Amino acid sequence: MTFAPAPIPSRTQYILEAVKHDILTGGLSPGQPLVEAELAARFGVSKTPVREALKTLAGTGLVVMSQYKGVTVRTVDAAMAREVYDVRLLLEPEALRRTVAGGASLAEAAQALTRADAAADIAERSLANRDFHRALALPCGNPLLVRMLDEIRDQSALVAAVAWAAEPTWHREAAEHRNILRLARDGDANGAARALRDHIARFVERSFPGGAVV
Repeated sequence: MTFAPAPIPSRTQYILEAVKHDILTGGLSPGQPLVEAELAARFGVSKTPVREALKTLAGTGLVVMSQYKGVTVRTVDAAMAREVYDVRLLLEPEALRRTVAGGASLAEAAQALTRADAAADIAERSLANRDFHRALALPCGNPLLVRMLDEIRDQSALVAAVAWAAEPTWHREAAEHRNILRLARDGDANGAARALRDHIARFVERSFPGGAVV
């Protein structure tokens, strides 16, 4: 994938999105070094916007900055996956319960499922799945709850990318998504929340059984 330099004011954001895309689609593997000079040469910029982009990615949990090893793509293991998904289990079902109880529109969630079914590759499907989950939480009526979920969304996507690389299970997750949406559309707030919680728990158990490291 080739990227042309962006205008100066948006260079940092452009590099951030490009590197994030590579991480979440497997172009950059967990543990792989990210060398400022190499990235600067790739994008035709100085090291400054690259450094700023990497700092932002470290803040979102996608890369790790070490005094001794430099910057590397975050490694996904069972402990990390369970930590991230534990937060999702605590917050996401409640957000959905509030969305359904409040009678919010589920049109964006339905559109995301349609995009996921029509996806041409894993990257497209992953982005559509992320949009689906966010669309369920966004109208919950609590912006802080939504922001908290947004803060772990990239880490959750990284976990999913690693899990799918080992064993593609998106067809199973797609069926679970459709069931969650059906319950939500029926106005069953508690049922939809339970189905979402089961969906999240099953995924991490399937992908990281017995605390195995990936």
